[in-house]
Amino acid sequence: MGFKKKCFYSNDSCCCYLKEEDYPGAIQLCLECQKAASTFKHYSCISELNSKLQDTLEQIEEQLDVALSKICKNFDINHYTKVQQAYRLLGKTQTAMDQLHMHFTQAIHNTVFQVVLGYVELCAGNTDTKFQKLQYKDLCTHVTPDSYIPCLADLCKALWEVMLSYYRTMEWHEKHDNEVTASVSEGSNMIGTEETNFDRGYIKKKLEHGLTRIWQDVQLKVKTYLLGTDLSIFKYDDFIFVLDIISRLMQVGEEFCGSKSEVLQESIRKQSVNYFKNYHRTRLDELRMFLENETWELCPVKSNFSILQLHEFKFMEQSRSPSVSPSKQPVSTSSKTVTLFEQYCSGGNPFEIQANHKDEETEDVLASNGYESDEQEKSAYQEYDSDSDVPEELKRDYVDEQTGDVPVKSVSRETLKSRKKSDYSLNKVNAPILTNTTLNVIRLVGKYMQMMNILKPIAFDVIHFMSQLFDYYLYAIYTFFGRNDSLESTGLGLSSSRLRTTLNRIQESLIDLEVSADPTATLTAAEERKEKVPSPHLSHLVVLTSGDTLYGLAERVVATESLVFLAEQFEFLQPHLDAVMPAVKKPFLQQFYSQSQPPVNYGNQFTGL
Repeated sequence: MGFKKKCFYSNDSCCCYLKEEDYPGAIQLCLECQKAASTFKHYSCISELNSKLQDTLEQIEEQLDVALSKICKNFDINHYTKVQQAYRLLGKTQTAMDQLHMHFTQAIHNTVFQVVLGYVELCAGNTDTKFQKLQYKDLCTHVTPDSYIPCLADLCKALWEVMLSYYRTMEWHEKHDNEVTASVSEGSNMIGTEETNFDRGYIKKKLEHGLTRIWQDVQLKVKTYLLGTDLSIFKYDDFIFVLDIISRLMQVGEEFCGSKSEVLQESIRKQSVNYFKNYHRTRLDELRMFLENETWELCPVKSNFSILQLHEFKFMEQSRSPSVSPSKQPVSTSSKTVTLFEQYCSGGNPFEIQANHKDEETEDVLASNGYESDEQEKSAYQEYDSDSDVPEELKRDYVDEQTGDVPVKSVSRETLKSRKKSDYSLNKVNAPILTNTTLNVIRLVGKYMQMMNILKPIAFDVIHFMSQLFDYYLYAIYTFFGRNDSLESTGLGLSSSRLRTTLNRIQESLIDLEVSADPTATLTAAEERKEKVPSPHLSHLVVLTSGDTLYGLAERVVATESLVFLAEQFEFLQPHLDAVMPAVKKPFLQQFYSQSQPPVNYGNQFTGL
């Protein structure tokens, strides 16, 4: 009876071990009792004791399984070591590995559901439990646009924790295998060694296979979330933020298992093409509005102005992570690339910076009152009464315009002096000639390139839309200042065959010449018209028919020079565009640069000189 009491005492000790999460101690004690009980199995009371010991062992295994599941969200090396030791005592290391992968799969499902459910219920503003009964796919459609980005960031944070736990689990087994190999080399039981090697081989293959399986589960869950909301209504910065997060997640996937994340790429490509078509159409309409309100006056920028100084082009200054600004990047003292898992293994989360990231870069491109300093202004205006800086053609009584030899009234010296300060002084400090509309187009190009840089699969679509921005600007300059209907009866009124070819192409592909939609038009024709934009009209504030303003000479010069400046920026960007353009689409880029890009040769056509 003393032995029986001892075993009952041991049962209580097992419970204490379990409370302290000492699973190996509990199992060891239980197994010792079972071994001792087998020695006294000829006693009738021992069979009942054996049954209770077996029940205790099963309870320990159940708690051990719960302990194993905790590894999936928060890996703790001491906790996992105890769990593995416990399974080794039970002789169930392979079973433990099978169970572990089931727990990781369940953890991914539970994690994404709880994160999305939390945001949906928070935005719904009630405690209705109907959302808890929805499938994850249906639940994602209830996320509001305002909460979409915070929810996506939290979703990726939570999934990162699951993948990090798996990464650290693999690290633990690699280290353990090295220790076992070292002990085997010192000599041990051959049969035990073979069993150990078999278990190690099974575990290693299971873990390696699990990498791809887990990442696939992550991709599918995030894909479902991405496609659950129409992103076409998002603001540009918000959409770029979404791309940023997904780009970082794809980086995680590549480091995790070498995946190219085809599932994520395809889902974000669909959203991006849909978003970009709507975004570009809106930007074209805005560009038309800018052009129709443009008075073709100089935009006062500094003489050292460069598009790289603009906020939209900061990403080109240096190679950097898609999610971290250069000022926030850790300084690397080694040429070795540190992976995200190595960087954040001890703490932190690569998606935390997303929520706090705001580009603090500022722009300083505008000159004060059109000048960079009072001294430069004084220098630009000194000898103001001198005629030496007045162009010879402005001193003539007639300006030989290619637009029709229009006679110009004799312009007084006072008129020239009053105009030369505003129209020519910026050239003295060699500032680029551009307008507010030119600057707006350049900013748009920078935004388009940001999207293309993050999502290269839609590079062709983006470059195609970028070319339309330039083409529409070129067409507007010609429409405003270059048309001469007396030359031809084609409607374009051109004296240059090359310019005629370019503008014919733009007019056919981009310009909507119809005044109103035809209700009898086919659906295809209606869709084609959606891709086009009406021809712009010159602002009534710009007068081209008065000799007092030299028939808009200043406006013509500024408009033409701004077009040349815009072309130069596209030439500067050509290597960057060529680098991301798919090989099969490169002929399009070459055609664009050969047809649309030498507007400097059209200067006389636009200025009338």
